[in-house]
Amino acid sequence: MLEFVNFYLVPGLVLGCIYALGAIGVSLLFGILRFAHFAHGDLMTFAAYVTLSVVTGLGVSVVAALPFAICAAAVLALGIDRAFYRPFRDKPAIIMVIASFGVALMLRSAVQFFWGPEILSFQTGIQRPLVFFDALRVAERHIVIIGVTVLLVTGLHLFLTRTRMGKAMRATSDDPDLARVTGIDTERVVRWTWVFGAGLAAAAGVFLGLDTQLTPNMGWDLLLPVFAAAVLGGIGRPYGAIAGGLVIGLAEELSSYPWITDAPLLSPGYKTAVAFAIMVAMLIWRPTGLFRGRVF
Repeated sequence: MLEFVNFYLVPGLVLGCIYALGAIGVSLLFGILRFAHFAHGDLMTFAAYVTLSVVTGLGVSVVAALPFAICAAAVLALGIDRAFYRPFRDKPAIIMVIASFGVALMLRSAVQFFWGPEILSFQTGIQRPLVFFDALRVAERHIVIIGVTVLLVTGLHLFLTRTRMGKAMRATSDDPDLARVTGIDTERVVRWTWVFGAGLAAAAGVFLGLDTQLTPNMGWDLLLPVFAAAVLGGIGRPYGAIAGGLVIGLAEELSSYPWITDAPLLSPGYKTAVAFAIMVAMLIWRPTGLFRGRVF
């Protein structure tokens, strides 16, 4: 039983937290801007490499460097929106989707140019797990990832439910024209959406790099499970994205557990296929997702 918890349940929760943070940003952006942001994964990669530079340059921990990455990602996202997305805001959504592909390629190339194509890591050497009850072994980084994710999600919830801007974001997501008529500054709402979406994407990228390694393609490889989580929870629904991320992360890890025989139910190489299969099944069975998201 403890082997199941150590090697499958806890890693599944960690992966689900990473997916959830990325999916929240995708869901927020789709709900307000009405387009799928395919550069979201490369924004995660950029933030992870910024964190690496802060960690090596200032000699601080990854958690202490996380605010720098969040700020850098938010500033970059605002600049990208002003330069590449804002001119097309009144155009068909497919134009912004194609523009996001171009932005993704530019971000990936910039990461390779400034940091190189090599595989890098936040930590070196063997990281011993913490031991509880003589048998429960949990890596310290996993505790950090889950704990900080809970804090970030709680902060987002308080912002959306307790502040005027959070309520304005929810109103704009429901009906942007009506929100504009009632006096809500929708451009300001868009800017705050980019700040929160990019900030959570930055946390997802940093946590992914902390749990594995840093490569220029890490964010792009994460894009499919993140979109699957957003679709599963209901596109445009931040709370649904959290649930979707946890479900996808757990499903990927638990799919390789030897449920029937001593061999894994599925080879670990098929984990991404699990996310894709769940996304396709949800689109067929319930296109609005578990939390009844938007369908345009």
